[in-house]
Amino acid sequence: MKNWTRWLGGAAGGATLALSLSVSVVKHYEGTELESYPDPVGIPTICTGHTGPSVKLHQTKTPEECEALLAGDLGTAFDAIDRYVAPEINATMPPTRRAALASFIFNAGQGKFRDSTLLELLNAGQPRAACDQLSRWVYAQGKKFAGLVKRRAAERELCLAGLE
Repeated sequence: MKNWTRWLGGAAGGATLALSLSVSVVKHYEGTELESYPDPVGIPTICTGHTGPSVKLHQTKTPEECEALLAGDLGTAFDAIDRYVAPEINATMPPTRRAALASFIFNAGQGKFRDSTLLELLNAGQPRAACDQLSRWVYAQGKKFAGLVKRRAAERELCLAGLE
């Protein structure tokens, strides 16, 4: 497993660090494809894990278009954190935890985050228990995926960074 927390010393601000870490995690686990393809459960996907009703098979995008899609998708994930995490929890959340949550939301979707035990525990002031919930999210359409196991382990490591 890659140690995502080793970059902590080199980043400037919390928001910059959270964004940089989330981009690194997402790019590492999603990869980038300029031509659309069906993901492991058949969802049309393009660029760096971008999905949605506008994505059809046999589309192509430029690297610049892919970067813009990733920025928008991660922006949506960070917006979900700001929307659903209690303000007093959000105000003190370390950038590593924000990055882990953004990667998770990018992958699983904001609806699943909003309705999760993970969010409930986080908002109850139980960050360790909340981060531990990430390990449960390794299934897609009822099938356990090795790639999700690795991704959730990296997200959990980021999420727990700084907790004793």
